[in-house]
Parts: sequence; C-alpha cells; structure tokens
Amino acid sequence: MRRDIFQAIADPTRRAILGLLALQAMTPNAIAEHFDSTRQAVSKHIQILVECEVVKQQQTGREIYYHFNPNKMKEIDLWLDRFRKLWEGRFDQLDNLLENL
Repeated sequence: MRRDIFQAIADPTRRAILGLLALQAMTPNAIAEHFDSTRQAVSKHIQILVECEVVKQQQTGREIYYHFNPNKMKEIDLWLDRFRKLWEGRFDQLDNLLENL
C-alpha cells in the first residue's frame, strides 16, 4: 500500500515527530526520548513518515539520521490553496457586506 502525505499528518505523534525533525536531523533514539511510547512504536511512526516521503533517512557510520523533507509538504499546501481561495472570497464578500451596513 502506498501511503500519502495526509496519512503522515493524520496522527498527532507523527505531527510531533515532524515538528522535531523540522528543527534538526535526529536519530531514532533521540526522537523516541521525546515520547512516552515505546521505541518500537516511535519507529513505526517514523517508518510511515519515510513511506510518505516526508522524512528521509541518511546513514552516517552506525547511526541513522532522519531529516524533514519540506518539499513533500507542498502537496498539502496545494490542496489547501483551493480552500484558501474560497475562504478569501467569502471573507471579501463579508467585508463588502459589513461596509455597506
């Protein structure tokens, strides 16, 4: 099954992991230290993020570092853009209505 970016951000733990990785690359153990769940559970979340391509892994010696891939987040931005334009249009209509009152 191919996962998409929306599955990556659907879970609060995965969103928290993305927040950590947006600041700096981290090893799985360093990521797991920020959560009360098991190292294995965090690894499953990381694997889903890798499958969604929002996180990339890089091996440096014995350590694996995970890096945030901001380019993948553009899919979300493009999807939201349709709604953003709709909302802006409606807010403009509301502004016009309020000005006429």
